[in-house]
Amino acid sequence: MVAIPTQRETLSRGGDTAAQQRAQERTQAHATLPGSPLAPGSARGLARAALTEWRELGLTVPDRLADDVLVVVSELVTNAVVHAGTDVELVCRLEPETGACVVEVSDQHPSRAPRGHVGEAPYEPPEYGRGLRLVAALAEEWGVTYRTGAKTVWARLPAEGDEEDTEAYHAEPGLGVAEILAPDPQRAERDREWLGRGALSFLAEASDLLAGQLDEDLVAALTGQLIVPRLADWCAVWLEDEATARGGWNDGTGAAGPRLARVWHGSENHLEELRRALEKDPPQPTEDLRSGPAPYPWPAQALGPRAADGAALAYRLIAGGRPLGTLVIGRAGLARFPDEITGLVEDLSRRVALGIGAARQYARQATISAVLQRGLLPGAVAEIPGVRSALVYEPCDQGGPSGDFYDLFPAGDGRWCFAVGDVQGKGPEAAVVIGLARPWLRLLAREGYGVADVLDRLNQLLLDDATEAADAAARALVGPVAPGDGPQTRFLSLLYGELVPFDGGVRCTLASAGHPLPLLLTRAGDVRPVARPQTLLGVIEDETYTSDAFELEPGDTLLCVTDGVTERRCGSRQFDDGDGLAAALADCAGLDAGSIAERIQLLVHEFAERPPEDDLALMVLQAQ
Repeated sequence: MVAIPTQRETLSRGGDTAAQQRAQERTQAHATLPGSPLAPGSARGLARAALTEWRELGLTVPDRLADDVLVVVSELVTNAVVHAGTDVELVCRLEPETGACVVEVSDQHPSRAPRGHVGEAPYEPPEYGRGLRLVAALAEEWGVTYRTGAKTVWARLPAEGDEEDTEAYHAEPGLGVAEILAPDPQRAERDREWLGRGALSFLAEASDLLAGQLDEDLVAALTGQLIVPRLADWCAVWLEDEATARGGWNDGTGAAGPRLARVWHGSENHLEELRRALEKDPPQPTEDLRSGPAPYPWPAQALGPRAADGAALAYRLIAGGRPLGTLVIGRAGLARFPDEITGLVEDLSRRVALGIGAARQYARQATISAVLQRGLLPGAVAEIPGVRSALVYEPCDQGGPSGDFYDLFPAGDGRWCFAVGDVQGKGPEAAVVIGLARPWLRLLAREGYGVADVLDRLNQLLLDDATEAADAAARALVGPVAPGDGPQTRFLSLLYGELVPFDGGVRCTLASAGHPLPLLLTRAGDVRPVARPQTLLGVIEDETYTSDAFELEPGDTLLCVTDGVTERRCGSRQFDDGDGLAAALADCAGLDAGSIAERIQLLVHEFAERPPEDDLALMVLQAQ
């Protein structure tokens, strides 16, 4: 739920005089606490000190209010530490005009909605952990404000409370909010006041929150937090797939019914019963696709005697002309929802539908990319007699095909071939080039072509076919090429080699086409490059490539990497500055292939605090 409290005005509003500012400072306590088990105790200490100081200033702070402030501070800070884990910002502010106290607790995880119940933590005694149910029972108003990069849970505690409500809570601590607080006859008036002041901010912040989620179930969960208890006592979100929408629900066509993705109620005691009741009675589809509200049967038996009557409405979630699900809200003690509420929820439901649609589109693209990525890499690498191998492959962008690839395969006649390559760019165009290059490498190698001849033919193939294929894929996925934009060649850097084991070692022939040069670590600990730099593939027509040959003696190691390793950045420095990669490899003397790969990978990650911004691939080949 997103809420803008009516009492968040400070003494500075209405004038910026120095006296008002000093008064505000005296009646407000603020601290930033680490997200650790010590935070709740530190927060209580801060609150006690603030209460004592306010009393010393002559301000009236009843004992009951002081007790409530300490309880609420403890609960909100505990909730933030357990479910966010970030630093926690605490503000306690006394309102001299009304005597009320406002408590605000902020964390840096806006996508994690506050829990309605916090389980016992090992650092908290049993009386804590009842979560927002207790806060709702003690507070006159409470809510959650979502900002970019932060979430604030706030509660306003009145100077004079309702003793009957407080006694009811302590007599029945298991009761939830809806059972403790009977429907308030002034609630409609407060709704109108809030709607007139905060509806636009509510919708704007809800849009920001929902649009950034990439999982449809998380969108459904956040919807419940947005709506309850500000706009309704409970809500539910059903999700349906396209097959459900086309085939109908439970109509004998074999289409599965809508899935009840989320149920939220102000009282946890009713959640399970409400879920069971709603699962038995899903909202029925309508012929026309409209998002406007439709009546929904009131689940009286699931809500208990105090909520025997109420109003419930169902909103179809529609985006791009396609139904995605249904949102249902309910509120006890009303014959019908106020028009202001129904209109606001209808606007919110459109945003929820857009969030679900965006999350589904992302999920589809991620699935396609994962399938495509698996098809671009070998299912297994060959085992070479007398050679140990190790591979590290880390695509930077998890949502699309990587530009890096590798291969290690038998070529027949006692030969094995290996390749480590990097295509310019990423995404579908890079996938087309990799999908073209890797099978051609295998085909040419198995036809008996030598290393240099393979690169000659692959270079010509890229010039002839890859440009056309890549541009066709780009047009299909992105759109037509703008006028004046000719076809773009997709360059390929490639390290390609051939291994022939023999008694006493392995003969290696390789060539580097625009790729970081491979490094040889000898058994004695010396490191040197073992290839000459040559032109990228796909750049110059009729380019002639050459190869280099050498022998791997037992204990010698060959390291092949992509530029995601050599060009890993930390400020203006790169990992390979000053032959940094060679120095790192020299320190690996005596390690086996797997340990060398893990060590280089670790050093690359530790080179800078920020995660790598490029794909990373490395291959280690070690003669036994």
